[in-house]
Amino acid sequence: MELVLPNILGYERIAMACSASFAHMYGLPPARIEDLKTVVAEAATNAFQHGNGGRAETHVVIQLESLPDAIKVSVSDEGLGFDKTIEDPDIDRIIDEMEAPIGFGLFLMRKLADEVVYTKIPEGGHRVEMRIAMPARTA
Repeated sequence: MELVLPNILGYERIAMACSASFAHMYGLPPARIEDLKTVVAEAATNAFQHGNGGRAETHVVIQLESLPDAIKVSVSDEGLGFDKTIEDPDIDRIIDEMEAPIGFGLFLMRKLADEVVYTKIPEGGHRVEMRIAMPARTA
């Protein structure tokens, strides 16, 4: 599923609702749906404010995918991203050293998602991909 949002702060609520419905359809437990909503909201807000720099003409694209063992979400912006290079091998330390509240959303995403990967998009912009694991199924 793909959701293209105008760069308007507040639209992260739409992304949260869509991701919650999507995850519910695929059996993610309620507590993990709350984690997913939080990481989607944080990533979208970061994309609106920092990635796109609040520029009205830009968009944020949210993609959700159901995998056999996880829900995968990707949030892309059209901007320059935060000022530290996301390719830095020491990204965890950089995020930990950011002054609150600037780095808090990145911290939350890392703590609530099972996997977080930051990439620079060759055509421009940045993407954060996160994975929320599905619980093991019992027989």
